[in-house]
Amino acid sequence: MRQIVLDTETTGLNPRSGDRVIEVGCVELVDRRLTGNNFHAYINPERDSEPGALEVHGLTTEFLSDKPKFGEICDALRDYLRGAEVIIHNAPFDVGFLDAEFSRLSVPPFGQHVVGVIDTLVRAKEIHPGKRNSLDALCDRYGVSNAHRTLHGALLDAELLAEVYLSMTRGQNSLAMDLGGEDEEAVIGADLQAMPLREIIVLAPSEDELAQHEAVLSSLDKEVKGVSLWRTLVAN
Repeated sequence: MRQIVLDTETTGLNPRSGDRVIEVGCVELVDRRLTGNNFHAYINPERDSEPGALEVHGLTTEFLSDKPKFGEICDALRDYLRGAEVIIHNAPFDVGFLDAEFSRLSVPPFGQHVVGVIDTLVRAKEIHPGKRNSLDALCDRYGVSNAHRTLHGALLDAELLAEVYLSMTRGQNSLAMDLGGEDEEAVIGADLQAMPLREIIVLAPSEDELAQHEAVLSSLDKEVKGVSLWRTLVAN
């Protein structure tokens, strides 16, 4: 499976008010492995960045003045993305900006060039409800070093997000990877049937452990002012 982790930097927060894409960074994963086949471009937005956005990415108008315009990198970006599943943190933001850029060029919207979009912010909120789920917070949570990240950069953020995504979804790896085209279900079933059952080892509690257990049950009896559920289960 080919996946692309994508990030953008922009002149501001709202493409409808004329804000533009100024950087695109993409990292390729094939079968959950980084390939090194990345895509990166700085873009001349033909306007200044908002002060707040400039503080985040540090890409000045002067630096971007000799960079290609979006129309000059559009075809290369679409060719790179075509047919891939794309992974984005807070996807509506980046997709909204890219759709606006495509629309200016009378190009079909983002969704028509890719096979699907995974929003890691949505995934993170499902896995870690009620917690901070920014990219920095996820890097801390999954042990991905971002010590070298002083300013936001599209390629750097895409690389960090790729590591976070792989960590966040590690449990989804197939049980039958690298089987060389064999019938995976048959192989898994055969392995399970051939595996001998191990001897079940039963460890009897010591007298001290039994005494501690009885003390816990007695405290539960006192809490419910009667016989606790655990004693009922033991009696049955």
